[in-house]
Amino acid sequence: MLPALVGPTAVGKTALSLEVAERIGAEIISMDSRQVYCGLDIGTAKTDAEGRARIPHHGLDMIDPADSYSGVQFARDARVWVSEIEGRGRVPLIVGGTGFFLRALMDPVFQEPPADPARRVQLRRWLSTHSAGELARWVRVLDPCRAEMAEAGGPQRLSRSVEVPLLTGRPLSWWHKEGTLEAEPVDVGVVLVERSREDLYERINERSRQMFKQGLLEEVECLLRSGCSIDAPGLTGVGYREAAAVVSGDIVEADAVERVMRATRGYARRQLTWFRNQIPVPALRIDASRPLIEQARSVVEWWDGIGQKPGGVRKA
Repeated sequence: MLPALVGPTAVGKTALSLEVAERIGAEIISMDSRQVYCGLDIGTAKTDAEGRARIPHHGLDMIDPADSYSGVQFARDARVWVSEIEGRGRVPLIVGGTGFFLRALMDPVFQEPPADPARRVQLRRWLSTHSAGELARWVRVLDPCRAEMAEAGGPQRLSRSVEVPLLTGRPLSWWHKEGTLEAEPVDVGVVLVERSREDLYERINERSRQMFKQGLLEEVECLLRSGCSIDAPGLTGVGYREAAAVVSGDIVEADAVERVMRATRGYARRQLTWFRNQIPVPALRIDASRPLIEQARSVVEWWDGIGQKPGGVRKA
């Protein structure tokens, strides 16, 4: 079983993960859909050089902001990192707040049947010309069981939910239920890091202010000067799209800070909802308002006590 330390943005996962990793002899696997991008440091609150020197990290600075990175690819990469870390006699500690990355590990995707690559490329090009509303109508016809989930996931998930039935003759929901899994599910013991909503929101607001003080605008300007498109996948996240709007002259910095605060609070609410409804019952829930040393001690005691079998719900 692998330990996974999860929670909403700004809750305090990074500091706790470093303490825990030192105590259990772990290397950290970052489970963050934005920290995989090179050059996106300030806006993603990436672990600093001191933290990376203290504990080896995996899953940071992997791809160009112009490229996409999926939960499926994370699961594939994470399995490689896990094997390598365990081969060194250390513990892989998964840390992050991207829920669908965790789901991809615990609930692997199916092995797709062979499809003509040229046909796939042509189909994706055609789907890219359609609006989200049009794609949603297609999904409701081709895969009604998946329609609500696909619409909530946006254009990329909608396109995927149209592409699979057109290429394979069966809807994506069927493949998830009946298809052969790409890999075995990973047994994960979850540590959920929590704070009061009021405390979390104040931390989010302060982090948003600090990002701009630390040079988020300069970071975005550098990315754009290097040839990165303002529409690149890496720049669509909270913080970067607002900073890019300042750089382009569409809004002023003060408005951008407020927008980042508001959007990040909304993102945290969605994360909390996902963790509440999607992850297995947590083996441990940590109150992040407690002293860091006490938090780490609770996680270490939990990890030492569960062996290879996750226990029941406990609060600490």
